[in-house]
Amino acid sequence: MTQPGPGQAWDEGGPERLYVITGGRSGSSAPTALDLVTLIVATSGPGPGMQPEQAAIVRLCQRPLSVAEISAYLGLPVSVVTVLLSDLLADQRVTSRPPVPPAKLPDIALIEAVIDGLQKL
Repeated sequence: MTQPGPGQAWDEGGPERLYVITGGRSGSSAPTALDLVTLIVATSGPGPGMQPEQAAIVRLCQRPLSVAEISAYLGLPVSVVTVLLSDLLADQRVTSRPPVPPAKLPDIALIEAVIDGLQKL
């Protein structure tokens, strides 16, 4: 891997940049259950010495955002974002939680019983 010399531009979309951002890792160092819809919330602000991408994640996540949204806002692949998030989770800079499940409809028999009861009033 060669570094850009004088007068050469760093390819922002190149694999070298992604390699540097993740420290050469392709997965998280600790097992994490992150998928595209996992919600991430920052627990603190960016700290000194943080990678710019990690600081951007912490700033973005002042309100809950999904992993997919973070990836889109930063313009980084989801695999890179999950590596960064696993580091932030390990440092307790962010918390994760599964999305709120959609409301389940009550049992049809219960709805019919309520309707019957209301009609008898």
